[in-house]
Amino acid sequence: MNKLINEYETIIFDCDGVILNSNKIKTQAFYEVTKEFGHEVAQKLVDYHLINGGMSRYMKFKYFITSILKKRYDKILSEKLLINFEKHTKKDLMTCEMTEGLEHLKAKTQATKWLIVSGSDQAELREILKFRNCNKYFEGGIFGSPEDKDTIIKREIKSGNIKRPALFIGDSKNDYIVAKKAKLDFIFLSKWSEVKDYKSWCNYNKIYTAESLLDFIKI
Repeated sequence: MNKLINEYETIIFDCDGVILNSNKIKTQAFYEVTKEFGHEVAQKLVDYHLINGGMSRYMKFKYFITSILKKRYDKILSEKLLINFEKHTKKDLMTCEMTEGLEHLKAKTQATKWLIVSGSDQAELREILKFRNCNKYFEGGIFGSPEDKDTIIKREIKSGNIKRPALFIGDSKNDYIVAKKAKLDFIFLSKWSEVKDYKSWCNYNKIYTAESLLDFIKI
């Protein structure tokens, strides 16, 4: 983070672990929808998910089929897993804890455009955030999978929707990699992150960290 929060033209937010306390909900769901293949197999997917936080479920289930089950990609199986995953998570996502301070932070950054770029399914994400009455803060748009974050950010920069200087706020190593590729400033939020070694990793990479969005209201 090279500027004060209100000096950015654009702020890009991840959703899981940043806006919603939903990481654990999704981690458990990856296990539940694949446990029929055996505990060890399901746990391998959970481990892959934790290492690759921020990656879409589409890519994770493709990996599950081709690299864990070691089968040819099966679109029917993939769609079944995706449907079951949504069934396991949607109700909890509608009611899970949401970050405090969005309204106050928005007031502090009135001249700044806000977007969400998430690994979550785009249609589902838009529905959930509308239900939670926080979609109104993200006038730049709410974007998610099946497109990956790199593709979304590259497109939105090209269209002029993301203007520099821009800041990405995330809670995973993948978010940092995406921000670095796009030459965006980055902040790591730790409160709900599932990155176990985040302190040493952030120190090594000289990444600015904060506990939650509430910290930025004070800056």
